[in-house]
This record gives sequence, C-alpha cells and structure tokens, in this order.
Amino acid sequence: VTGAVSSCRRYVAGGRCKSTAKLEGKVVIITGANTGIGKETARDLARRGKVIIACRDISKGEAAASEIQAETGNQQVVVKKLNLADTKSIREFAEKFLAEEKELHILINNAGVMLCPYSKTADGFEMHLGVNHLGHFLLTFLLLERLKQSAPARIVNVSSLAHHGGWIRFHDLHGEKSYNRGLAYCHSKLANVLFTRELARRLQGKFQRQAEVTANSLHPGSVYSDLVRHSLVMTWLWKIFSFFLKTPWEGAQTSVYCAVAEELESVTGQYFSDCQPAYISPRGRDDETARKLWSVSCELLGIQWD
Repeated sequence: VTGAVSSCRRYVAGGRCKSTAKLEGKVVIITGANTGIGKETARDLARRGKVIIACRDISKGEAAASEIQAETGNQQVVVKKLNLADTKSIREFAEKFLAEEKELHILINNAGVMLCPYSKTADGFEMHLGVNHLGHFLLTFLLLERLKQSAPARIVNVSSLAHHGGWIRFHDLHGEKSYNRGLAYCHSKLANVLFTRELARRLQGKFQRQAEVTANSLHPGSVYSDLVRHSLVMTWLWKIFSFFLKTPWEGAQTSVYCAVAEELESVTGQYFSDCQPAYISPRGRDDETARKLWSVSCELLGIQWD
C-alpha cells in the first residue's frame, strides 16, 4: 500500500525543474509572490539571483520576503507594492522600478484571482479579465523596453489548463450581460495563452530568427493554495482531495523551469505543463483572436503597442 501511495504522490507531483542555472547579477520580478506558487517560485529563484516580489498586500509580502531571506541567505529579496486591479498602481510600480533598477531579465506574471463574485477593477474591468489579463498586459508593456535592453530576457505567463474551457467574448468582455465566475476564470486564462502567443510573434520580429526576449505560458497543475478562497465549495473540495493536488512547491516547478532552463533559451510562444510542452486548445491557437484581443486590450488600457 505504501508503495502505491508514494507512486500516486509522485504522479501527482509531476515534473521537476532540474536546472541549476544561477542568476547572478540578474533581476527577476514575480507578481503575487507573497503566497502560493508565486512564493515558492520566489524561494527557488532567490537561491539564484535578485528577486522582486510585486504584490498588493505589503505586510504579507514582507513576511514572505524575510522568510525567504532567512532560508536562502539572499538579502536581495525586495517587496514592492503592485495592485493589478488598478492601472494607476501598475504605472506607479513600473515607474519606480525603472527609476531604481537598470536591468530586468525575467518577468513572471504569476498573480491571479479565481472564482470571484462579480466585481470590477478600479478601471471598470471585470475582475478576472482585469487582474489576470489586462493588468499583466499593461505591466509587460511598461517593462518591455527594460527587458529588451537586458536581453536575453524571458517573460513567463502563468495560465492554466482551465484555458480549454474559455473563449474570448468580445461582445461581453466585462460580463455585464451574463456572468459565471468559473467561466470568467477560464476566459482570463485563455487570454493569457493568446497574449503570450501574440507577444512572442511580435518579439520575434520580421528579421530576427530568434527572439532576444522570449514569452511562454504554462499550467502549474492543480495546486493546493488559497486561490480558491472565494468559493466555499472549492475550499472544501480542495481540503478533501488535497492528497491529489500539488503542493505549492510542486506547482512552482514549471514556472521556475520556464524562467531558467537552459534548453528554453530560444524557445518562445509555447505552453508548458510539468516542465514539458503541453497541448494548447484550438481557441488558444487562434491567431486572429489573439490579434483582436491585443488591439482591444490596448484600446481598453489607452495604450499604443505596435
């Protein structure tokens, strides 16, 4: 029985990042790294280089940072305030970062909300779309020049297997006509995959054979974390089936892999799960939708990103 239990656990745990790549002198930003898989990603990368934890809750962020500093001996774990539900906060974060840091090598768009009751961001966007997609879209836009200057650099977008259940409802992006919180999450995760695809295409440019800044997305696995806190039912299910869920450390492995693995140096526009390429839904491979989502996102955010 013990053997069966441990092999079941191993199966649930999934792939592991085996890279020992060091990030000396390199700078990493991880959004939402005060908890869950973001925190575990920060813990791993802090053993390799400088990590900036960008999160809304500064006191939780500080607690995570001092825990990671104590464990890794790396004092270069810094907390900066970033509220992805408010474009003003995103712009302030980017402005401060660009003034203080001359380089940025890895941007991990990890933060996310899931199963929220219907609500809107400070700018009037539906919460899932606003935080999970538009907030990270704007953040990436504001930091892209610094990533290019620091190249080779990587952008890692944490999506989900849930993207298979999503579609981009251009006629009702903010769920004002109809809203289902499970589907809203799926739609936003599909947006992550489409954004990554279109971003990678643009970064490869017309003349470059390989992108100096790569962009990949990933599914971390079903992870036992507080992401389901908005749903009582899911919270209970998560508790009951915790044995069949990844720990946050296991869930962070693919994020770490996409951020550091040497073999991904020139890989871009891909989607990973368990530290290997994974199947993207047909909707996630639709280039026309990806382009349309890009221009609609720019319009909503009032930016020009060509």
